[in-house]
Amino acid sequence: MMQHNYAIGVDIGGSHISCAAVDLETLEIIDATRIDNPVDNKAESDVIIGIWAETISHVVEKIPEGGRLKGIGFGMPGPFDYVKGISYIKGVAKYEKLYGCNVREALSARLSQPEDFPIRFMNDVSVFAVGEALVGKASAYRRSMAVTLGTGLGSAFIADKIPIVDGPEVPKLGCVYHLPYGDNIADDYFSTRWFVGKYKKLTGKELSGVKEFAELADSDPVVHELFSEFGNNLGVFLAPWLKKFGAEIVVVGGNISNAYHLFGDIFENSLRKENCDCKIALSELKEDAAFLGAAYLMNEQFWKDIQHALPLM
Repeated sequence: MMQHNYAIGVDIGGSHISCAAVDLETLEIIDATRIDNPVDNKAESDVIIGIWAETISHVVEKIPEGGRLKGIGFGMPGPFDYVKGISYIKGVAKYEKLYGCNVREALSARLSQPEDFPIRFMNDVSVFAVGEALVGKASAYRRSMAVTLGTGLGSAFIADKIPIVDGPEVPKLGCVYHLPYGDNIADDYFSTRWFVGKYKKLTGKELSGVKEFAELADSDPVVHELFSEFGNNLGVFLAPWLKKFGAEIVVVGGNISNAYHLFGDIFENSLRKENCDCKIALSELKEDAAFLGAAYLMNEQFWKDIQHALPLM
């Protein structure tokens, strides 16, 4: 009887940890192993690591009998040393107490794993993009870009399933959030806070998130106009990079993508006006793409292929 090899794919969100076991041969997520737990992102580092370790332990317990756990892969927000496993997050309202913490060593100790047990890390948007390239909307294409629209603007460029983070065809770091746009950077314009800030400026009213905006879109002309502006600007901003990279498809995910029906047509028309004929697809895998991409860090050939990219993420 063939022994199945499994890896645990972990997605670290701003206020939660989600993970699941993935069959490395079939790239199927084992449904019974899925788990999602809230995390107080302002807690002390040992509290955060404790919740992460406990959550992962529950997944390990549910791995099918006779299965072999090859390792744990993390999709991790930056700044983070993806080679050594050390967090350098600061200046944002989440996980600041992890600054300088070697997450790999701390987790290894909590999970009682031997020192050489693989716990590997990659940027959170990159694992999402790799998952989409493996079995998602980008799987039939060689060159793709993934964009996550939410609390910030996440992005990754993928060629032959490998994240591209340097060279003339992509921006520095292989992502676009930090590029100059408007009177600051792109992240300020293609995120939830742009909607919140602009709406408050125009109406004096405060809304908390894109879900609220989406519910008001039919009745509030200001909200309707904001989605139009967002879609148009996004197309103008992304088109030059999609063309430069030769992306055949862009996969859109993140919370704001749930309101795609309110800005999608305008975004797509905007790309066409910029002579960008890249296909557009909404992620159907959503968080599952992150599980798959993170678990795939246990594929030894893939791990070898991304070694040059990890320090640049």
